Amino acid sequence: MRTTTSERIEHGRTPDYTAEVVIVGAGPVGLTLANYLGQAGIEVLVIEKLDRLIDYPRAIGIDDEALRTLQAVGLIDRVLPHTTPWHAMRFLTPRGRCFADIQPMTDEFGWSRRNAFIQPQVDRVLFEGLGRFANVRVLFSRDMQDFTQSETGVSLRMKTPEGREESVAARYLVACDGGNSQVRRNLGVSFDGKTAPNQWIVVDIAKDPLGTPNIYLCADPVRPYVSAALPHGIRRFEFMVMPGETEEELGRPENMRRLLAKVLPDPDRVELIRQRVYNHNARLAGRFRINRVLLAGDAAHIMPVWQGQGYNSGMRDASNLGWKLALVVKGLADESLLDSYEVERRDHAKAMIDLSVLAGQVLAPPKRWQGLLRDGVSWLLNYLPPAKRYFLEMRFKPMPQYRKGVLVQPETALKRLPVGRLFIQPKVLTEDGREVLLDEVIGANFAIIAWGTDPTWGLSAEQVAFWRNLGTRFIQVLPAVQMKGEREVDEAVIRIGDCSNRLKTWFGNYPASVVILRPDRFVAALAVPQTLGKVCSALRQALSALVPGQPVDRAGALRKVA
Repeated sequence: MRTTTSERIEHGRTPDYTAEVVIVGAGPVGLTLANYLGQAGIEVLVIEKLDRLIDYPRAIGIDDEALRTLQAVGLIDRVLPHTTPWHAMRFLTPRGRCFADIQPMTDEFGWSRRNAFIQPQVDRVLFEGLGRFANVRVLFSRDMQDFTQSETGVSLRMKTPEGREESVAARYLVACDGGNSQVRRNLGVSFDGKTAPNQWIVVDIAKDPLGTPNIYLCADPVRPYVSAALPHGIRRFEFMVMPGETEEELGRPENMRRLLAKVLPDPDRVELIRQRVYNHNARLAGRFRINRVLLAGDAAHIMPVWQGQGYNSGMRDASNLGWKLALVVKGLADESLLDSYEVERRDHAKAMIDLSVLAGQVLAPPKRWQGLLRDGVSWLLNYLPPAKRYFLEMRFKPMPQYRKGVLVQPETALKRLPVGRLFIQPKVLTEDGREVLLDEVIGANFAIIAWGTDPTWGLSAEQVAFWRNLGTRFIQVLPAVQMKGEREVDEAVIRIGDCSNRLKTWFGNYPASVVILRPDRFVAALAVPQTLGKVCSALRQALSALVPGQPVDRAGALRKVA
């Protein structure tokens, strides 16, 4: 008789699969995290309940932060052909007047702030990107049954389509298994919030019958709708489902024609790709980490679609968690570093949920008088330039700012603190004469960047060795015209030229000439050369860093798990 998986794990027998990190769910967050860990050399196993990647209608908005994350995993060039940059969002009154025109024209992080995209195509890029790594494996058609965790690792049971049980032993488990996360439910973690009373039906059409660019949200009191231009000639319509209507009824040809007649001159001449009804949820997990199990993406938070932030918030999770998990698995940081993931990500996820709920109420207010008030106020705001810029530049979007976690707050009080915020990404001049985005110079590493000075000055030899052990890039920034001058720093220091004056402007805003960046490009600390040693020591403590140079028996750690 074949021994069951649970018996094999219980008696210390060899599991079917081992990994340093097992990821449950092959959606965008799980795939992005797997790419990040894969390039860091971590052994990763991704398991997915479905037999293939999801291809039905989902996210259509990807922001500059998410594109920067895709840049970090080396896939940006393959993703960009599936995007439409500078995608404006326009809110319309029932009579067609635009009462809010959001034109995201800033690019301080290297990419257009708002972009249209088609999620299944980008998910495919992420999945194919895993083929670069021999240390990453993906298993489809695996239904997770349960899991247990101990002080040394996680044991997981799953079933194949044939009903055969298989086991996995890993050091950590990351749940990226969606809003109905089985992992979260098994842990008994709360998922607080509510579901909106109205459903929406999504209709994707090939050979765009309108062809107009951008996205329009019409606040029709009878039936609000969305019309969005997507890459590759696809048009998406979204209509609110009225009480008593069902997906089956709306999908009938005569009812679908009635819906499309609201937005198209000829609803009979369309090439329908797919349609799907979905709910708008606003929920947040009570915890993001329970010992060796972590929640990310929709498993940790879900939000209405109106600001396109559900997808992008999940990508922020992957960016924040990836480098921390890599350091811990490699033995470069204590596992307490993982506590900072929830500390840093949970509050911002809640802020994005609140913004998305508010945007939905603007589009479809619960009461008619609220819609009339909205129209009047929006008309007035168009005559107030500061208010208009607030919307045009998307300043209402809550940018992540970490006040606690892996950072060192400066002693000097600043009006707008850069610590805990995302650093800019301008184009810079390299020593071989190329103009590239800043992150291409840094790679997936820490960076200590100094304006005009030696970034190692003020650090002891031991401190330099410690940061180099983490893969830190030491970078000196000069005005581009000085790049042809004589090198005044060690050969191990990278020199770059500020060819757009953006870096000089950034440093000029603060009483600091040195910035320490985390691998996710957030500012961890500021300093001047004379305080750099003290600041780096404090940041080292915040990182829960272990003593460098000690060998890490990662295979032995896996044997303990199994």
